[in-house]
Amino acid sequence: MTSLFTPYSVRSLTIPNRIWMAAMCQYSAAPEGAAAGVPTDWHFTHLAARASGGTGLIITEATAVSPDGRISPYDLGIWNDTQVDAFRRITAFLKTQGTVSGIQLAHAGRKASTERTWVDRGRPIAPDEPHGWTPVGPSALPFGETSTTPDELTADGIRGIVQEFADAAERARAAGFEIAEIHGAHGYLIHQFLSPHSNHRTDEYGGSFEGRTRFALEVVDAVRAVWPEELPLFFRISATDWLTENPEDDREGWTADDTVRFAKELHARGVDLLDVSTGGNVPDAKIVTGPGYQVPFADRVRSETELPVAAVGMITEPAQAQEIIASGKADAVLLARELLRNPYWARHAAQELGGEVASPVQYHRA
Repeated sequence: MTSLFTPYSVRSLTIPNRIWMAAMCQYSAAPEGAAAGVPTDWHFTHLAARASGGTGLIITEATAVSPDGRISPYDLGIWNDTQVDAFRRITAFLKTQGTVSGIQLAHAGRKASTERTWVDRGRPIAPDEPHGWTPVGPSALPFGETSTTPDELTADGIRGIVQEFADAAERARAAGFEIAEIHGAHGYLIHQFLSPHSNHRTDEYGGSFEGRTRFALEVVDAVRAVWPEELPLFFRISATDWLTENPEDDREGWTADDTVRFAKELHARGVDLLDVSTGGNVPDAKIVTGPGYQVPFADRVRSETELPVAAVGMITEPAQAQEIIASGKADAVLLARELLRNPYWARHAAQELGGEVASPVQYHRA
């Protein structure tokens, strides 16, 4: 029986356990100037605490490959050397705790230029407002009724963003990250291309499954080409837009069947693990949530393809996480909000289940 506390080996890396931290935006970087996108003491403390708590892999928040790719002006970025230098302090400390550091490379597409979540519920920032800009997307379709209509990307613009992902991956390695994750989920740019709900293009980047997946695969190829062969590449996906799961909704969207088909393509191109989430591309989609509600989507990919998976979504209890791993539904669990509530979740899980995770020597008397 595979345990939650068993090491996980992928390429040349060994991650000490199967308890991993999902990328979660902190909206705490400077919005402009030389410090834009640069991690701060907040980011260091936030990530370091989870490493000290025994988390095996920590994936930083969605880190923009360009200024216009940020979800909000306050997001982290990896488009310049100042950001690289600041990240080195974080990755170096995580390594001292035995934690593997990963970075999520992202472009927000039409969901860019928004406020922080605690300011007006993360409302869109108009292009003529301070810190605002006009987003881009596969088609000139806004995310919601109050969102800015994005500029439709040209073929040259698409190729430029593919190069930005590759450049960001090279900087991420220079910053000390050992795993790169491409963000293709939650309604951000790559997901927008994948889904017929948001991609109405009629050129080679739209229409058929092959057309809609072209941009994502070009990003994967470009990143894999510059990312060291001995280091892993992950891909985060929304396994469904939650449209076909609702028989009353006749809109087209990305489906679980699409995800299984796409996972095979990703595996063939050198992706080592699929981080399986759902939703985020259709603001009024009906989503039935509950403990572990997204695990079946990960389980299906793992059982129908050769690509390993990580499961996410309302995984909160140690016994629940252990059952997911032990039953073979996923190779790892990625915790998000639960690690915001409890940075030492991994240590507490080990105590509860009789396992073991690394802890700082300074805490051994606790």
